[in-house]
Amino acid sequence: MTTLQGVDPRTGAFVGRPVPETTTRELDLILDLAVSARRTCAASNVEDRAAWLRAVAASLEIGRAMLVELADFETALGELRLNGELNRMIAQLELFVEVIMDGSYQQVIIDDANTHATPPRPGLRRSLRAIGPVGIWAASNFPFAFGVIGGDSVSAIAAGCPVIVKAHPSQPSLSALLGALVADSLSEAGAPPGVFATIHGMPAGEALITDRRLKAASFTGSVQGGRALFDLASRRAEPIPFFGELGSINPVFVTAAAARVRTQELVEGLVTSVSQGVGQFCTKPGLVFVPANTGIAGLVSAAMSSQPAGAMLNCSIKSGFESGADAIAALDGVRMSESSGAVSESGSWVMPRVATTTLDTFMLNMDVLAEECFGPVTVIVEYSDPAGLVDAARALPGSLTATIHGEADDSQDLIFCRALTDVLQDSVGRMIWNGWPTGVAVAWGMQHGGPFPASTNSATTSVGAMAIARWLRPITFQSFPETLMPPSLTGGASRGLIRHNGAPIVMTEGHCTPTPPAEARS
Repeated sequence: MTTLQGVDPRTGAFVGRPVPETTTRELDLILDLAVSARRTCAASNVEDRAAWLRAVAASLEIGRAMLVELADFETALGELRLNGELNRMIAQLELFVEVIMDGSYQQVIIDDANTHATPPRPGLRRSLRAIGPVGIWAASNFPFAFGVIGGDSVSAIAAGCPVIVKAHPSQPSLSALLGALVADSLSEAGAPPGVFATIHGMPAGEALITDRRLKAASFTGSVQGGRALFDLASRRAEPIPFFGELGSINPVFVTAAAARVRTQELVEGLVTSVSQGVGQFCTKPGLVFVPANTGIAGLVSAAMSSQPAGAMLNCSIKSGFESGADAIAALDGVRMSESSGAVSESGSWVMPRVATTTLDTFMLNMDVLAEECFGPVTVIVEYSDPAGLVDAARALPGSLTATIHGEADDSQDLIFCRALTDVLQDSVGRMIWNGWPTGVAVAWGMQHGGPFPASTNSATTSVGAMAIARWLRPITFQSFPETLMPPSLTGGASRGLIRHNGAPIVMTEGHCTPTPPAEARS
């Protein structure tokens, strides 16, 4: 039997117990249970699913000390960071309780029959329905927030979908423990058997993505890994939705006015954002445009050189970082600075780096310089001509974020920032003003996704309330009796009702009331 075992990134030593890879027979039973649970989950009421999510949150809190200790052994992320991430995970569970109790995620629309309409209109009632069993590939860099019971899993359970999680091979013991805690807490809360399961091993993951019983999938990780899964999902006899969060360079643009007013603040903020978590954030600012002759590039290089070495999540990620950073350093016209500190040969230790180049060199080498290098490195591009910077922004690949540091009270600077904003909106999912992209709020308004390669579906988000939309599909009932329709469409259908006979719905003291047409209000 093939097993997986975690490795301490600090020492390279094995940690935790070996975890067996999921066999073909075990996966088949898991999928059968998920199919059996499908209708029960889809038909469950929001109060029941809210209770399921609250039970999971409680189990995570009870197991906090054990989970954090094991996660630190397998990730080297540190107890402070991991406790904060576990808090975020619990907050995501609480957010989706709020989302499903609110009901608007169902997007209920009711059009009563109207024989006088042109053409005559039958009775139509539309809402969103759970898509069915979903597969989720856990990420390595956020063992809680994007792991076994990360935002993908939580939003899918909230939607009423059975979930099968493919655990990340770097964290087998933590994934097994989390999987058991979640499954037990869901069962104790009354969820049906098959609503949640965890599998291990690449063969099981490949079999899962191609199995006809799976109806949707998500992945957070490398472009190579995500694209391979996306292709498998697309080539199936019955293609399924695949939501991959892949690579992102997250460009930052610093205007001359901002550099003049806030030099030290910008340097400190950039160094913190790049080095946080050993640069292993999907929102790390990997590309920064700064005005030439401001000294910012030199100050960042000096500050980064004083940063300590950090242990990356595993040797494979370390190897990828070193290869990517070396490819950047090998380019003509690029200066790479690195701390001269010693790095342990055991484990996955690396030193932060900063590359500096000109805008002309960048434009000639975008295939390397505009590609994500996962880890503690950033590329600083010095520019002299603001117009050339807008051209560079237009040529960038898709990203999760783009950041502009400017001065809104400077009229000339504001004109330039407006031009940048107009261009960048086409290629990113989140625009940031005078901040840094690391740190993704768990909120209703968050968008965490963007055009490829940031994600495979830029119309969705993997963080925030609207993540639930990935696991739902629309269905309309025409001329059906209410006794045969789902509860969300029957009676007053107050929860989730957004339009009735074409009029938007407003809430008044807990009751839904259609907004009268404009001519009736005038």
